[in-house]
Amino acid sequence: MTASTTHAPGAPPLRIAITGATGFIGHALVRYLEANGHAVVRISRGAPRPGFDDVQWDPAAGRLDAARLEGIDAAIHLAGETISDRWTSGHRRAIRESRIRGTTLLAETLARLARKPRVLVSSSAIGIYGDRGDEVLTEESPIGRFVAGDEGASRNRGAAYLAQVGAEWEEAAGAASAAGIRVVHPRSGVVIGAHGGILARLLPPFRMGAGGKLGDGRQWTSWIALSDQVRALEFLLVADSLRGAVNVVAPEPVTNEELSRTLARVLHRPAVATVPAFAARLMFGEMADALLLAGQRVVPRKLLDAGFRFDHPTLEDALRAELGHGAAA
Repeated sequence: MTASTTHAPGAPPLRIAITGATGFIGHALVRYLEANGHAVVRISRGAPRPGFDDVQWDPAAGRLDAARLEGIDAAIHLAGETISDRWTSGHRRAIRESRIRGTTLLAETLARLARKPRVLVSSSAIGIYGDRGDEVLTEESPIGRFVAGDEGASRNRGAAYLAQVGAEWEEAAGAASAAGIRVVHPRSGVVIGAHGGILARLLPPFRMGAGGKLGDGRQWTSWIALSDQVRALEFLLVADSLRGAVNVVAPEPVTNEELSRTLARVLHRPAVATVPAFAARLMFGEMADALLLAGQRVVPRKLLDAGFRFDHPTLEDALRAELGHGAAA
């Protein structure tokens, strides 16, 4: 991961509380922040570790040790049930409840602190835009349609569900904003990292020469390198002009077909296979329509306007940086 920083030279380090610190993004973020001199307070379900600055919470039960959050400068909320597993009715419920309950509990707790943090970076996702074809999406674009009976929503019920969850997820941080805390919602896309996320699923078939596009391959993928993702999250902590929705994606989205060709080229493998849409639906159900066959062509207008610069603005550069010299192994 790149060692470049985003905060101003000489800026004081921050005490930052983080949920989801052990996840794919959270683990990399903690390492990056600590390497840059920040102090990290991990919020987790487990008992506090001896000698560590941990805070225990249980979102389902509405419990969070607020006293241990007094004095933090900022909070980053990453926790939430994964959306990349096959959706059952129970998993759909867990996806929504983990986001709404966790965000509500954290926002309300921060709002009640005697010394409130300056900023809450509360996760969101580009799924909030729904399935939008070739439309270029900025933070000013309307979110996806999900009202029952809406003709647009009915064409892709899975994408409409994610749009609805995204809208409720962002609204759940309202208590923090009402208390005067600057709230930012990073709408993240597909995160490109060597040891998790989409690459963990794509690498095995592509390395065997069995990779290829999904469906017709025309659906857009808005992605970001893991190293740029964590740099952007730190940037949101210190960029006081940014609030509300911020698209955290690289400036050059690609189609699924282009993603497949680029990954195959980096791995020195062919990309001739195609997974038909019906096969993806058989394997993954409604999740296939929402995540694999839907697309959002998103650009990071607010980040760029605020002065953020990407270390890896193109997909090929990001893949080569993440996979390194062992790409074709």
